[in-house]
This record gives sequence, structure tokens and C-alpha cells, in this order.
Amino acid sequence: MGKNKHKDKKPGEPPDESDEFEPLTDEAATVGGRHNGSEPSNDVSSGDRHGSTLPKGYSLDPPKLPKEIDDAAMRSGGYPYDKRIDREEYEQQLLTLQIELMKLQKYNLKTGNRILCLYEGRDGSGKSSCIKAFNEHMNPRNTRTVALPKPTETERGQLYFQRYAVHLPSAGEIVLFDRSWYNRAGVERVMGFCTPDQLAVFLREAPEFEGLLVRDGIKLFKYYLPIGREMQLKRFYERAKNPLKQWKLSAVDLASLDRYDDYTRAEIDMFRFTSTAIAPWTVVRANDQRRARLETIRHVLLSIEYEGRDLKAIGKHDPLIIGSGPAFFYPQVEKQS
Repeated sequence: MGKNKHKDKKPGEPPDESDEFEPLTDEAATVGGRHNGSEPSNDVSSGDRHGSTLPKGYSLDPPKLPKEIDDAAMRSGGYPYDKRIDREEYEQQLLTLQIELMKLQKYNLKTGNRILCLYEGRDGSGKSSCIKAFNEHMNPRNTRTVALPKPTETERGQLYFQRYAVHLPSAGEIVLFDRSWYNRAGVERVMGFCTPDQLAVFLREAPEFEGLLVRDGIKLFKYYLPIGREMQLKRFYERAKNPLKQWKLSAVDLASLDRYDDYTRAEIDMFRFTSTAIAPWTVVRANDQRRARLETIRHVLLSIEYEGRDLKAIGKHDPLIIGSGPAFFYPQVEKQS
């Protein structure tokens, strides 16, 4: 099944927390060195300026993750389970869902339908692993993943949606965006890469753009993967320690460590303005990446009728993991009320 593709640790993979620490790349080490529990500075990553600071003693550098962070990770952010779904159960469910995906792809080619899935979420939430689980066995001629780099100078002068529009699905295609135009509502807003006016225009125009896509026949799915604060810290630490994953730690990713609350505020505004009847957001709680992969695939399969669909094999959603509405969009607000 190509199990290594789904981010679960296997024998022979790079060392775990008890082994010798592998150094970061030069860029990551430079930025990550600021996140060591020292006094806040005036640089871009200072938690003092953003209302959110790292736990005392947290660092990407020592050979062991602080026990209090490790212990709290799975339940952080109000996650409903104490541990991951059992590996054997997960792999059985995944195989069944991937077989159904093959039926969907065959039917999609036959009918010329267009399917578009957007995967958004916190840094470290597992967007890429959800996409890999989805397209592992799909025909790459008809299923594409789009993960765009930062815009070029030419693209900065274009209509904002223009560089994304060229990657929209054609007849029979399934396109999976690993981050999308919602960069503007998330990282660009939090990191100051766009102006308040540009953000306001985006929040007004995104529903109009998506309405055009849906009315033209594109089946649009928008997934947001939140993770708890401690789980994000744990995943960043694991990436820093694993030489095969250090490429995932960009300067922007590391700067986000101090801005967890800023991203929460950005999420709330994004859901408020851009979750519409025609193009709603679906939140998939992602502290357990295995459950998140299953639920995102299951949601697509349950949302589209296709020849040979086996509803019993697909199964039902876990309402504790996937949903819409205030309890998923505004969990912090729900807790305070």
C-alpha cells in the first residue's frame, strides 16, 4: 500500500527523540534558534508583539521534547481522543476508501465532471499527508496536486485569483490544492504580506469567485485542518529533528510558532466571511492525522454519487472530527460563552 507515504513512523526511519539530534539546515537553524525560551526580541518572531508566546523552555534544539508538551499534544485544542486510531484499523479503512476513490475517478472521466479540493490549515496540520492518502493510487493523468510557491513579480501584478485559476480542473480531472487562494486570509494576513485593504477585498470577492466556479459545474470542497497548540509544537520539533523533513521548516513556518492566537483570529474571520451556502467550509480536526486523512476522503465520497458507490464500505462520518457550524468554526468562542 505504500504505507510510508502517510507520515506514520516505520522501522528504519530517522532516529526518534532518544537518539542523537540532527542539526537543522542553516536557514531553519537561524530562525529556529529564536524559539528557545529566551527573552522576546524585536524581530518578526517575537511573541510579545502578537499576544502569544512559546512555552517556557521550548526549543527546536535540545534532544528531547518537553514532557508536558508531549503529554498534552493529542488532547490539545479540545481534541476528542486520547490517542491515534489503531494502525491496522486505519490501513483497512484507508484501503477500502481508496478503492472507492478509483470508482469515483473512473466515473468522473466518463461524465467529464470536475472536482476541486482545497486543503488549508495550520502549519504542521497534515494537509500534504491528506492529499497523498487521497491520490496515492489515482491515475496522475487525471488527478493533480497544486502547491504553488510564493508569487513572482509578474504574478504580484495580476488579478489575485489569476495564478490559481490556471490550475482549475478540466473535464474529468480532480485537482487538489495544497494551500490555495486562502493564503491571503491566513499567512499573508498574519505575516503582514498583504495590506488590510487587500484582505478586505479578498474576503468580499472570494465567495463571488467560488460562486462562479460552482455555478459553472465544478464540485468544490474546502477543508480546513486545525491542530492544538501543543500538537503543532510537537510536529515542528519532530520536523526539526528528522533530516528528511527539515525542508518543511521555512522561515515563515517558524515565525508562526509565536503567532498561534493571530492565526486563530484569522480563521474566525475567514469562516465568517467565506463559508457560504454554495461553497461551505468543512473543518477536520487533525491532531490525529490518520483520522483526518480518512475523514477528508470519506467526505468527498459521500458528497458525490457515482457508479458502484458502496455506502456501507465508505462508512459514516465521525461527528467529533468533521463538521461545520459554530462548534467547529469558533471553538474558542463556544468555550467562552
